[in-house]
Amino acid sequence: MKTKLLLYSLFICMFGFIQAQTITFISERTNKPLPKVSVFGKDGSILAYSDIDGKIDKHALSADQEKFQLVYNNFSVATLSFSDFNQDVIKINDQVKEIEAVVIKNTKPARYIFIRGNFNAYVTVNSKLNSYADGVVTYIFDNKTRKLKSANVEQYRVFRLTDAKNEKKETSSWDYGNSLHIPKLKNVGNPDEYKTKKNTIKELKGDRKDQIEVTGQALQEKEFSLFGYRFFDIRTILNMSFEKDTGKSLKDFLEYNEVGFIKLKHKSEPNYNQIILYNNFYPTEMSFNNDDDIEKVKFKNDQSNYTTQFWKESSFPDMQTIFSSFFKDDLKEQQNKPSK
Repeated sequence: MKTKLLLYSLFICMFGFIQAQTITFISERTNKPLPKVSVFGKDGSILAYSDIDGKIDKHALSADQEKFQLVYNNFSVATLSFSDFNQDVIKINDQVKEIEAVVIKNTKPARYIFIRGNFNAYVTVNSKLNSYADGVVTYIFDNKTRKLKSANVEQYRVFRLTDAKNEKKETSSWDYGNSLHIPKLKNVGNPDEYKTKKNTIKELKGDRKDQIEVTGQALQEKEFSLFGYRFFDIRTILNMSFEKDTGKSLKDFLEYNEVGFIKLKHKSEPNYNQIILYNNFYPTEMSFNNDDDIEKVKFKNDQSNYTTQFWKESSFPDMQTIFSSFFKDDLKEQQNKPSK
């Protein structure tokens, strides 16, 4: 009996220790979890990104970073010291920006649904920013099947770090700008398509929106080798937001976020490098049309292509201002080459 009691007490202590290794961000306004909170270190590294339960791993933070900036919805919402993370729960004032309603135009049903909005995308290597892009894009869905038909970029900016290199055997020095791409939105019109054995799905009901998190993974136990390079620990976290208590259809769609992880190294390198790709889309208007032929430009990750300063719109998710506060002139915009 004493042995069982001792084991039980030990289990409780171990469980409490494990629980204490996570920190949960919650809304100061609603006391509900806050997913998609980024924790920046003083050098601009993205050290953590909260999941749908608002949790981050405390081990991702180190005292040598001293000051940490919390970014939510593309805005800086708090600056904390390392000692502030000694608590299990941290409340955040998330009332930095009102959720703007998606404008619905041409409400008469037609063959296609157009969803226009703003996007940003960025890549980090070992937590440090490597490249960044943002712009305006319109997605066209089949109104009957809700399947994505095409993604049409209107204009965009691309930024790359000036000190990136491409040493063949030093994957940590590479310029990963070629990995930049616009958000895919493949199954936003049919969220049930994500319900497979390979994916784990969680839902979070908020006071203003409902969220769905889809996670998947591969190469968790064994690496993959190709031409002297090693790939390991591939994971994706996809988050879709819809109007609260709705059928989660395209007309209810509010936001799309995707984070992809992969560890990479050359066989001569001692350690893996953590590559993370972030892709975000925020719809601003929805319309119906029988014609799917619209103006677009080709997205090229080595140049910018715009004719207006779209990033100055109040609704635009301008993460570039946050990154440039850390990297200054080292984050250089690629030459603007507007399509003729």
